[in-house]
Amino acid sequence: MAFTLVIHGGAGNITPAIMNAEQEVQYTQGLQEALDMGYDVLRNGGGAMDAVVASITAMENNPLFNAGRGSVFTKKGHNEMDAALMEGKELMAGAVAGVRNIKNPIVLAREVMLHSGHVFLSDSGAAEFALSRGIEMASDEYFFNQSRYDQWMEIRDTNFTQLDHKGDNLKGAPLPNPGHKFGTVGAVACDEQGNLAAGTSTGGMTNKRFGRIGDSPVIGAGTYANNKTCAISCTGHGEYFLRAVVAYDVSCLMEYKGLSLQEACAVVVKDKLVQMKGEGGLIAVDAMGNHDFCFNSAGMYRGMRNSDGKNYVGFYGAE
Repeated sequence: MAFTLVIHGGAGNITPAIMNAEQEVQYTQGLQEALDMGYDVLRNGGGAMDAVVASITAMENNPLFNAGRGSVFTKKGHNEMDAALMEGKELMAGAVAGVRNIKNPIVLAREVMLHSGHVFLSDSGAAEFALSRGIEMASDEYFFNQSRYDQWMEIRDTNFTQLDHKGDNLKGAPLPNPGHKFGTVGAVACDEQGNLAAGTSTGGMTNKRFGRIGDSPVIGAGTYANNKTCAISCTGHGEYFLRAVVAYDVSCLMEYKGLSLQEACAVVVKDKLVQMKGEGGLIAVDAMGNHDFCFNSAGMYRGMRNSDGKNYVGFYGAE
């Protein structure tokens, strides 16, 4: 049976006006590397879940992306990360929120799924579990990124929360550069057995306070997989994706109304979310290997590779 892997590296005001040629090359290489890592798993007969983890791990290790090593700084100057993983055969899931010094949060999410007896762990409890499982840790220095730090320094003495790129803050007062990106990475896959999996990882928002958690680690909001329908990973303004239960809504439209993958994604992202003024997008795959990139923002870092020999990487609107 055919297999398919789809990834994203965040959505937002991603246009040629805010990207130079060097950045385009860097993002192309970063996305392609993540695609290749996950595709190799599928090509060698591996499962969808392991392919998803492989792709997301590659992006977590790349400081271009706001996840893992490239995570932004919180109000207190820390890097706090969230991640979730779900497989579609048994509907097993694992997620972590607010973790620090975990080199690859998606790997920890898989450990939660397989070995904790729980679905969702947070903060110090998740760290304690990580130690018990021998999860690889990293120092604060490993996560330090000068450009992320500079973003934080600009607004750390305000109550503003900023997206991944410099840009409009979320309270409406403009910052110097109108470009912004919802910093999240994700992957979805269909393996040769027809099993689905989805994963999402993020460093959240610059200068976030109060232990804020978005949709990324929340099963059904930012991440969902069900072999009967689809696997979904979202990227966007998390509060809206939480309220709309976006990932599960796509699945429900397929299961209960008989919509195709593309039809269901369009209803949720380009109709329901737009009415709520929620910006962002998602990647999706179904058990037949069909895929979709669906977003209502100017662009989304994205890629797809499948067993039919198709390989695609893109950033901007319809391409």
